[in-house]
Amino acid sequence: MSTHHSGRRRFIGTLGAAALATPVLLHSRPAAAAAPFLHGIASGDPLARRVILWTRVSAPGDANPRVNWEVATDAGFSRVVRSGQFRTNATRDFTVKIDVDGLSPDTRYHYRFTYAGQRSPVGRTRTLPEGAVDQVKLAVFSCSNFPAGYFHAYAEAARMDDLHAALHLGDYMYEYGRGGYASDDAAALGREVLPAGECITLADYRTRHALYRSDAGLQALTASLPLIPVWDDHEVCNNTYVSGAANHTPATEGDYSTRRNAALKAYHEWLPVRTPDTSDLRRIYRSFDFGDLLSLHMLETRLLARTEQLSFGDFVGPDGIDANALRAAMGASSRQMLGSEQQAWLESRLEASTATWQVLGQQVLMARAEIPAAIALDQISISNWIALNEKAATRPDDLTRAERYVLNQPAIPRSTDAWDGYAAAREAVYAAARRLDKNLVVVAGDTHNAWASDLVDADGHRIGVEFATPGVSSPGMEVTRRTDAPEVVAQWMVDAIPDLKYAETGHRGFLVLTATRDECRATWHFVSTVKSRSYTLSEGATLRTLPGSAHRALLPLA
Repeated sequence: MSTHHSGRRRFIGTLGAAALATPVLLHSRPAAAAAPFLHGIASGDPLARRVILWTRVSAPGDANPRVNWEVATDAGFSRVVRSGQFRTNATRDFTVKIDVDGLSPDTRYHYRFTYAGQRSPVGRTRTLPEGAVDQVKLAVFSCSNFPAGYFHAYAEAARMDDLHAALHLGDYMYEYGRGGYASDDAAALGREVLPAGECITLADYRTRHALYRSDAGLQALTASLPLIPVWDDHEVCNNTYVSGAANHTPATEGDYSTRRNAALKAYHEWLPVRTPDTSDLRRIYRSFDFGDLLSLHMLETRLLARTEQLSFGDFVGPDGIDANALRAAMGASSRQMLGSEQQAWLESRLEASTATWQVLGQQVLMARAEIPAAIALDQISISNWIALNEKAATRPDDLTRAERYVLNQPAIPRSTDAWDGYAAAREAVYAAARRLDKNLVVVAGDTHNAWASDLVDADGHRIGVEFATPGVSSPGMEVTRRTDAPEVVAQWMVDAIPDLKYAETGHRGFLVLTATRDECRATWHFVSTVKSRSYTLSEGATLRTLPGSAHRALLPLA
């Protein structure tokens, strides 16, 4: 083992030792809301003086429910600062969404709704700070799949009292029908999806959102702090791109844009998100400034500009995969992720911001991650790969022709769906951050596992760091690589991928991002299971980065 790999092995080993320390057994769960506010309440997209308030009214027989809302500085509502009335109807699926203004910066507020004399639960929200700020703390989520298990991660974050907001990086819901992805235990858990079929129409997506909003953990989270969400692909359908999706068949499912538009209408109805452009619901990218400390830029990487994903199969020949041709295709300048308009917007936001930290909230892994082709293509398990390399080192003459073939295959990116599949677009983001001398922190979801990586451009310049959150309930590599123990997978990944510094591939959960003037750190939180209402909560690793061009790399907790 090289000295370089030995040091990195010690690094992750130290982190792993603390990863499952001091678990606390939890049996309690938040109670779901009651009629007419069956789907709970929410706030979102906070600004210094504004915040979105959301609910839905279940009022059969009332075609135009009139809902009153109040915002107060105290839970008893003796000091109401804003109030009003909102009429809803079937054209918006009886959802209520108010953009409340006239608020004070960095202030905790309570809010509630009233319909026909019946009151909703009381929610808490918080406006963004202005001016000098010492600390910002954000919970980060991704990949919450209702049939896969309970949303314990949401409930745990709801119990934290020091968070400014919750970020959701996509796959907030999934489109599959019963018996689809991660549904093996759905019936036993009482979490089979509605509608029973795959979501295609507006009515389908609305029904699915309503089902997800019935989860008590989700209701607890959104009633406790403001949500800043962005979609990934499953809010529409799997592996979307600008003009289609892998999980869309026009011959049987109709026009893709019709399906996409239905999904986005339901999303904007059911999420407490401020709609930047009502003429094009895909334009969800937007920024949030937490005083002079942190600027958050939420990006759209799926529907506006993304080029269709490349397929490994198109590069496989009789001698194996042509890695050079694959990399050349992935690096083509024509391959778009953000598109020119969003890229220009991001660069302008980065240039205008004077905050210490520039955080990109987006969906898929940005860091480079190449692994042996035989593993990327699921031709061999990691454990067998390790054993085969040991054989090659100790008994090379005993290798079979097939084993030599496997060993001689090149390294390729783990995924063509991640930023590795759009290398030129990634370099454009890196170039802007480097040119503007910004402290870049990327948060990502999508993979259902926890990762932390250095971000390094094609010329070897350190650009920033990436923290990836595990899934709320969607299964990770403990399921997709059942032949390998999760700790083996995580350790091997860190040893094999130079820029990867931390991996946890066995548990669901969330991460907490904490920014101060001196550092930006991520702490992962894991739940022992999503298949039972009883579970243990564990605090995982903490990694950090420091500001300044000399420090744009990951460090262990001091």
